Amino acid sequence: MKTSPDTAIEPLDVEAIKAQFPALQQTVHGKPLIYLDSAASSQKPQCVIDAISYYYEHDHANVHRGAYELSIRATHQYEEARGKVARFLGAPRHEEIVFTKGTTEGINLVASAWGRANLKAGDAIVVTEMEHHSNLVPWHLVAGATGAEIRAVRLTDDGQLDLDSLDDCLRDGKARIVAFQHVSNALGTIHPVEEITRRSKEAGAVVLIDGAQAAPQMPVDVRAIGCDFYAISGHKMCGPTGIGALWGRRELLEAMPPYQGGGEMIDQVWVDRSTYRKPPQKFEAGTPPIAGAIGLGVAVEFLTEIGMERIHEHEKRLARLTLQLLRAEFENIRVYGPVQEISRAGVISFNLADIHPHDLATILDHEAIAIRAGHHCCQPLMRRFAITSTARCSLYLYNNVVDLNRLVGGLQSAGMVFETGSTKL
Repeated sequence: MKTSPDTAIEPLDVEAIKAQFPALQQTVHGKPLIYLDSAASSQKPQCVIDAISYYYEHDHANVHRGAYELSIRATHQYEEARGKVARFLGAPRHEEIVFTKGTTEGINLVASAWGRANLKAGDAIVVTEMEHHSNLVPWHLVAGATGAEIRAVRLTDDGQLDLDSLDDCLRDGKARIVAFQHVSNALGTIHPVEEITRRSKEAGAVVLIDGAQAAPQMPVDVRAIGCDFYAISGHKMCGPTGIGALWGRRELLEAMPPYQGGGEMIDQVWVDRSTYRKPPQKFEAGTPPIAGAIGLGVAVEFLTEIGMERIHEHEKRLARLTLQLLRAEFENIRVYGPVQEISRAGVISFNLADIHPHDLATILDHEAIAIRAGHHCCQPLMRRFAITSTARCSLYLYNNVVDLNRLVGGLQSAGMVFETGSTKL
């Protein structure tokens, strides 16, 4: 997206948006809740909650299997949700959307079904030092089963991918798949996905993108990116837990063997063999997450109505303000990630003085401020920066400057608790 001035896109009415999230109306420890952990899981608007409740109250039945009214209604809503997700991601066909439990299962599906069928000893799987464990461990398992080797794209000191290192990983032509995040869950780095995809495809590799952090907060068009697989999680984008989606190119999905076996994904079954349905049903064994899919469809509509460009601009603005406030108020703070604020989303990881991140998060919780503390499922990234954990605040469409000021105040309180002698740590 090339629009840069904050004023070029109509700003969000944050108070009106926040009013639609019941969980954000509560108090914690006697104070209004400030939720700054949306990178882990976003809160849910009332429309999503209502849609799930309505389904269970009125339309619940198994899909694709019944000729009666409830099953017909459930099937229609389930498949309608698939179409909504396809449009949201810019997918050419709704049949290219496979419902999963989330990004983790989407990556495991590709690693297992595509990887085991296509990788062999001598091949290379390219990942990055920045990946979430969900985009590392599945490849470890496949590499162990196939003999393929794993190569990692290095990071720069400011938390961006070194594209020269990518070229090094691709140069000998052995890379069969390149798997990487669109947006870092630990640093907020927005990667140049089109450029990485182009270089990878020119080297003959298939490209899988972990879109867990990007899909909630910025426009995504898989055709424009040019990738082969794109995985998302519903619970990070105002949808329910336990639901996500994998987009895959039709020809790849058709060539892949099933990920799991069971009901619904079969064509014909004999005692000693079976044949399978076409994608996406081939990859959706058993009773699917019907309510979750319906809820995800409503969440996609909710975000689309607000406008993904507006959400992205809002997050970038909040990220910029957060960095300015932290650097102005605290001398002894280390913020990790890109120094160029245009290259990062609303995820800010930091360490403050010598306060352990878990202690910091505990103190902030008593101020009703929810942040994350830990390695964020990115241990290789932590080792790259010679740390074990960070504090992380992650911003979303329902956060505003008031929340940022509360965060600064909470950090100042933490400094006083640890007797630093000054609010200027």
